[in-house]
Amino acid sequence: MLRRPSYPESMETRKEIEEHINELLEIDVIRKIGQNEILEITTPVLITWHDEKSRLSGDFRALNNYTKADRQLKDSEARYGATQTK
Repeated sequence: MLRRPSYPESMETRKEIEEHINELLEIDVIRKIGQNEILEITTPVLITWHDEKSRLSGDFRALNNYTKADRQLKDSEARYGATQTK
């Protein structure tokens, strides 16, 4: 179970976040999770530009605790390309 607390936000900001999320749901970029799925690994963040346009982003710092780093290539692999696997 992964949980992230939300950041404090105004009602106007919350409404804007909900509008962005609903738009992404409508065009199938994101999906709602089931009731038994608890995957709150991101907190939505609304970025407002100086021209009053806003963009929805996510704070994925908590996700970094659950991801595995890519393996480091050996010098020969980096120089000559990946080796073949049998």
